[in-house]
Amino acid sequence: ENRPIPEPGPNEVLLRMHSVGICGSDVHYWQHGRIGNFVVKDPMVLGHEASGTVVKVGSGVTHLKPGDRVAIEPGVPREMDEFCKTGHYNLSPTIFFCATPPDDGNLCRYYKHSASYCYKLPDNVTFEEGALIEPLSVGIHACKRAGVTLGSKVFVSGSGPIGLVNVLVAKMMGAAAVVITDLSASRLQKAKEVGADFTIQIKNETPQEVASKVESLLGCMPEITVECTGVEACIQAGIYATRSGGTLVLVGLGPDMVTVPIVNAAVREVDIRGIFRYCNT
Repeated sequence: ENRPIPEPGPNEVLLRMHSVGICGSDVHYWQHGRIGNFVVKDPMVLGHEASGTVVKVGSGVTHLKPGDRVAIEPGVPREMDEFCKTGHYNLSPTIFFCATPPDDGNLCRYYKHSASYCYKLPDNVTFEEGALIEPLSVGIHACKRAGVTLGSKVFVSGSGPIGLVNVLVAKMMGAAAVVITDLSASRLQKAKEVGADFTIQIKNETPQEVASKVESLLGCMPEITVECTGVEACIQAGIYATRSGGTLVLVGLGPDMVTVPIVNAAVREVDIRGIFRYCNT
């Protein structure tokens, strides 16, 4: 770190960073230089899953003081546009977001951030847990968009970190049963540990076969499917698996164009919803 220590503005805080997670997107920018329309053109600091300690506060900041341990919400609106006014600030086209080009992230020693998007950690929450609130928020937003509630039957596709946070959140929101799929036995074991009721290790089943395995384990078709892989065959399985009138939320992102049985979804009134990060979580 040979950059000068930044000075916080009136509504900002200066943080000494403690824990910063490495997201799949960080790795992707580093290895490929772009994600969709977001292209790395200049050197960029990575990191957006983060916690740290306040070392200095701007003149207008009242809810934080030096020494406070905080979690950081990495997306900060730059203007009060129609998306912010309706509560969907994550969709604002001009939002600042850590480690999305051209915005620098917070994988650095000192970092300044909008004070309103820093959240004081209780004493019983570690810095590492504080950093993990960001990926947890993806699960909260996905399960909110899906409408998970008491008694829901939920199918989570993919048992990576984002699949796991969706299992955690779905159970906390009252899901009666969660079934999860993955290629990896060790990942499915971890899913069991965090609360999945059933696991399916995928070998070479067709999407329809996966859907019928989900149904037989749950005893019914799930009202909700949360797709966390972005793989074409998994999205197809998600449509086939979801109960008529249910909801499929697409969390994992793959290629721009995928072939899916859209008519099957349409005639059975399966709602297909996307998510972009999170808001108000």
